[in-house]
Amino acid sequence: MERGQVIRSASVVGGLTLWSRVLGLIRDVLMASFFGTGLAMSAFVVAFTIPNLFRRLFGEGAISAAFVPVYIETRDREGPEQAWLLARRILTIVGVLLSIIVLVGIFGITIYMMRPDIGERAGMILPLLRIMLPYTVFICMGALCMALLNAHHRFAISAFAPSLLNVIWIATLVLICPWVGETPEEQIYAVAWAIFGAGLVQWGVQIPQLRRLGFKPGWQIETRDPKVRRVFKLMGPASLGMAITQINVLVDRLMAVWIGPWAPAALFFSERLIYFPQGIFATALSTVLLPVFSRQATRIDHAQMLQTINHALRNLLYVMIPAAVGLFVLAVPIVHMIFERGAFGDASTTHTARALMFYAPGLLVFSLSKVFVPAFYALQDTRTPVKVAFWTVLLKISLSVLFIWTWPEYWKHAGLAFATVIGETVNGIVLAWLLHRRLGSPAWREIAVSAGRCLVAALAMGGIAWSAHRWLAEILPGLIGPDGLAQAGAVLLAIGLAVVAYGLITWLLGSPEIKSVKMALARKFVRKPVP
Repeated sequence: MERGQVIRSASVVGGLTLWSRVLGLIRDVLMASFFGTGLAMSAFVVAFTIPNLFRRLFGEGAISAAFVPVYIETRDREGPEQAWLLARRILTIVGVLLSIIVLVGIFGITIYMMRPDIGERAGMILPLLRIMLPYTVFICMGALCMALLNAHHRFAISAFAPSLLNVIWIATLVLICPWVGETPEEQIYAVAWAIFGAGLVQWGVQIPQLRRLGFKPGWQIETRDPKVRRVFKLMGPASLGMAITQINVLVDRLMAVWIGPWAPAALFFSERLIYFPQGIFATALSTVLLPVFSRQATRIDHAQMLQTINHALRNLLYVMIPAAVGLFVLAVPIVHMIFERGAFGDASTTHTARALMFYAPGLLVFSLSKVFVPAFYALQDTRTPVKVAFWTVLLKISLSVLFIWTWPEYWKHAGLAFATVIGETVNGIVLAWLLHRRLGSPAWREIAVSAGRCLVAALAMGGIAWSAHRWLAEILPGLIGPDGLAQAGAVLLAIGLAVVAYGLITWLLGSPEIKSVKMALARKFVRKPVP
């Protein structure tokens, strides 16, 4: 895939991811309205972290990163039949292993819940976890199917599947939650059951497309296959790396519970606003880059890999730098506009906006790993990202403890967000340095000049956004009436002016990335892929 097709493919995934993120935003608005930042919401956030840990461990992260390069290599060298046989064996082994883990987990939770001294918070978290734990099997199998489709450059179905979770989630909140209990602590169980069902749907919707490509579903356990062993050998370090990251997230959640019953929910809602721009482009680009890097690595075309890294980084920074500045400058009005209604009051807005301001700079560094890590995985080096992740997570946890100890009471959760950003910054810098040592320079000077232009334009844009919002927030209430509508209009118009200003300033500064973004927006579909 040439550079232009990488961006066009990312635009396809990004467009469908945008649809999923919009649905996710609607879902989060409804969750905020129903549950606010109370104990029910925080318990749900902590419980849902566990299935997500296993999803990263066995699903879209580790096993996919280990599986895709070996699958593509097998298909190119031995033919599609051997590649599909490898896929069937991997799916079987992962499915059986995950089913055993889930059954053991449900049994252990049930036994622990019989204790008389379980406590209010654990008594709320564990029943929700028991319901959602089987989601692990469905979503991990779905993630493997997604990896297979991506390896064949079929990005649309796999990118669309996550939106089904949001559709089912929203339907549950609107149609079921109002009728299944009188308190948030009772209604949250309906959401947990919805997630259980949505995982099954996300997996099942991808099977027909795989069958059309030649996949024949079936159960086949064969651990003596050297390719299967190589996948799991590669998966080991990748799984450890993902586990380190996700355990770090879980530790964050538990630290937040210790800070206060509102803190996990406040961090959750601020993270959702960070994931919105990140998912639209950075995650979409990462999805496309793994199979692209894998093909280039199979051909030992390191020069092309460096060109792809350069192109991806410049376009990524072009989008993420202004997004980070905008979220920082307009943190309070954005949170107020999106979430503040129902059970989500002024205090919830303040807590969430404080975390968002400290998460916002992380958009830049969170996105770097979306380029560097797939490059290591394509080179079938899953150990290096793990080693780097281990030390940066230790740094992050140390900083989290320090910030919780030293920061003011209602800023401690923002300290957790800031520690995450510092840790990810170190992680991105070290990965970039190690990749440079292995492959050479992807023209860092060119990337730095491009980032500098974007930063200058973004800072000017931030000033325009802040000033425009203040002015609009003063005049719109007298023009269009209701305060809520006026506040939303002020935020949206300020964002619109900021986007136009950023595009104009980068054009005047001669940023070549604007051409790539325009091409991506103009082409919504990928050219017919090479089989």
